[in-house]
Amino acid sequence: MKKNRSAKINTDAELKAILENEEEASRYAAKCLAVCAGVGAVSWLLNILGIFIIPEKIMNIGMPVTILFFLIPSILCKIIDLKPLWIKYIIIMCGVMGIFILSSAMPKHGILAWAVPLALSCHYYSKELTRFTLVVSWVFFSVSIYIGMYLGEKDLNVMTLDGVIQDSVTGVMLSNTAIFFVLPRALILLGISSICTTIAGRTRRLLERQIKDSEERQRISTELDVATRIQADMLPCIFPAFPERPEFDIYATMNPAKEVGGDFYDFFMVDETHLAIVIADVSGKGVPAALFMVIGKTLINDHTKPGVDLGNVFTEVNELLCRSNSEGLFITAFEGVLDLVTGEFQFVNAGHEMPFIARSGGVYEPHRLRAGFVLAGMEGMKYQSGSIMLSPGDKIFQYTDGVTEATNASHELYGMKRLTDVLVQNTSRPPAELLPVIKADIDAFVGEAPQFDDITMLCVEYLAKSNV
Repeated sequence: MKKNRSAKINTDAELKAILENEEEASRYAAKCLAVCAGVGAVSWLLNILGIFIIPEKIMNIGMPVTILFFLIPSILCKIIDLKPLWIKYIIIMCGVMGIFILSSAMPKHGILAWAVPLALSCHYYSKELTRFTLVVSWVFFSVSIYIGMYLGEKDLNVMTLDGVIQDSVTGVMLSNTAIFFVLPRALILLGISSICTTIAGRTRRLLERQIKDSEERQRISTELDVATRIQADMLPCIFPAFPERPEFDIYATMNPAKEVGGDFYDFFMVDETHLAIVIADVSGKGVPAALFMVIGKTLINDHTKPGVDLGNVFTEVNELLCRSNSEGLFITAFEGVLDLVTGEFQFVNAGHEMPFIARSGGVYEPHRLRAGFVLAGMEGMKYQSGSIMLSPGDKIFQYTDGVTEATNASHELYGMKRLTDVLVQNTSRPPAELLPVIKADIDAFVGEAPQFDDITMLCVEYLAKSNV
């Protein structure tokens, strides 16, 4: 049942696209025939001026009727809806009838015009319509030749018998016309029809393929929207995060460059007196990076335990990531654990950006530390942790390279200097106010240039020592 429903949706989508194309094709065909009417009018005028030498009586009778048939589709476009399927047959028949009158009046001059209806039929992407146009053109073309022999401008090719121009039509002329005039040109129309049919068929298949591709893109877009929400829900996003803990204040944001990103942040209580913060950047973009991000985030969270050195945490996580890394991705990561009682901040860095630290009463300054090797880059790596002492009022700001490498339309990088300046100017702001200010400054710098990398930031302020 589900499969049949999916097939029906595809059919409905294709039908809608075909109907929209037919309406557009009808307008295009009407415009083309209007141009043909203009060409006919110019030819009529040139004949009146004596530049052309077609008999005036024949031109004055045949050309107005031809022009009228050519203009009928344009009139229809203005007064009726073009969505009904029968409209295309009316337009094609108007073209056929206009050329029929022209060919009947002037057999010598109307031969090439029979290719016009066949060419117009291509735009409907229907081989059946092109075949219909061919059959109708054959019939009216053949009839127009014989009408032209009696009423129209005499064609010397068919009115000549034994080298002598005849004034009347004979049975021999009729048979010769059929064999040497109608049949060869009918075969030419068949050849043109074959080309038009091929074009119509190929174009229709391309349209159907485009519709399927569009549906597939829509499906993927829907799934990516779901993935975006899932990824956002995986990251701590409720602030204030720990309203019951007066010892610290924390805030973080992540803005992916694509629907899903490879950056992530995390913060959690290791135990009652230790707060862990994590910020990381997976190489690459999109779904592969996002999936690897989930693995990395989960492993770091699971292996961070009370009393376990952070260097050992990253060493174990690195080994596990290397085992499940067939795509050759890697992660730059920074993790810190703040002892809320003593103020000791233990950290480990795996190739990530240096953090900024603002001491109480001071401004943000980059804290230079030894950057270890990236996670999942090589087996057997050993990571070493470090530590600093924080006092109440100190703040730590950490980020991914999407911040400093944000690029404007002139291909200039946002850079460390600009980040440092905006941090210094806003040192007194709490984390929840600081990060939006930085993001706004990045947006102002980048302008209309596209975002090429995920932008992730995290800020924690140590407010007071814990009494637990």
